Amino acid sequence: MSHTIQAPGGTKRVAEPPRSHPPAAPRRRRFVSLTRARRVTAVILFLGLLAAPFLLSGFRLGLLAKYLTYAILAIGLDVAWGYGGMLSLGHGLFFGLGGYAMAMHLKLVAAGGRLPDFMSWSGTAALPVWWEPFSNLAFTLTAAVVVPALVGGGLGYIVFRNRVRGAYFAILTQALVAAFAIVLVGQQGVTGGTNGMTNFTTLAGYDLTSPAVQRGLYLIVVAALAGSYLIARQLVRSRFGSLLIATRDGEDRVRFLGYSPTVTKAATFAFSAALAGLAGALFVPIVGIIAPGIIGIIPSIQMVLWVAVGGRGTLYGAALGAVLFGLGQTTLSEAMPSGWLYLQGALLVAVLVFAPRGLAGLIDGIRRRVARVAASLGGFGRAPTGAELPG
Repeated sequence: MSHTIQAPGGTKRVAEPPRSHPPAAPRRRRFVSLTRARRVTAVILFLGLLAAPFLLSGFRLGLLAKYLTYAILAIGLDVAWGYGGMLSLGHGLFFGLGGYAMAMHLKLVAAGGRLPDFMSWSGTAALPVWWEPFSNLAFTLTAAVVVPALVGGGLGYIVFRNRVRGAYFAILTQALVAAFAIVLVGQQGVTGGTNGMTNFTTLAGYDLTSPAVQRGLYLIVVAALAGSYLIARQLVRSRFGSLLIATRDGEDRVRFLGYSPTVTKAATFAFSAALAGLAGALFVPIVGIIAPGIIGIIPSIQMVLWVAVGGRGTLYGAALGAVLFGLGQTTLSEAMPSGWLYLQGALLVAVLVFAPRGLAGLIDGIRRRVARVAASLGGFGRAPTGAELPG
């Protein structure tokens, strides 16, 4: 566009200055306000968790701490399944590795230099050599995270290198957790067998039955959950996360572009296994027992349900699903001990049919509608885009 002006030598055509885009600044402000709303929600939830020790009884606080350990595992499983497409029906294996590592340390502390009680009952003559390092708490905590990560990474590298995926991978992981449970039951002299390990007394010199110690363990679990969520969120939003999602959606295309889907998926599975091991290590001193029945096939399938109910591909949805699933299991099983399993099956069917994106999908749908209504009424707020929803 141009216009004419009067100049000393006659009329002259000059170009009009380019027009600015006034909507840019308001759109920026709206985006910031939505992000701030999410942050405020997260801060409120975090403060609510910190206030729980002052509001709940010791029994209920212990249950909540147990559900939060489930949430840590669910976040790791969601990274592998929701973002990487690796459906694992055997995450109980990694949860059990972390849990048994912590249980071995606690049993050695409780034994006070003697043989653990179940070894004496089983006729074991001497403490196995591979038990001795677990008398050190630092070694135990490291092993509870590193051993599951090494097992998960090594297993993933071998399996994904041979391009085993989908249902075959899910069945393989389920077979592994079944074999692990069988080994635990069969080696009663060193694992406690079907009864597992229990009767723990102290951790780092503190009495595990003390309410103050249980509150301290609860706060440690809250901190571990917050750290796990932030690390997983940073992972899925990084370039590695983009590569992981691209591998999930088109593995062959990623391979043709020069990347290694095997390394990407194995590293992700190792990270997921490490979080499961951490959850198991925190679970044991809170609940006071670890046994094959806690980590077998059915518990491993329930772990998948936590993520499916909460919302696959949304980290907060997976954590929310684990907590709500545990809360529902406790509440409904107290009211209807024989009906919980039927309700559990009905819940799974309802989620798959009516809410395939889980609770997170329902929440995001409501938030989109509220934002659209608000935008149409007052011009503030806007419907969130798909790229803003996950995490």
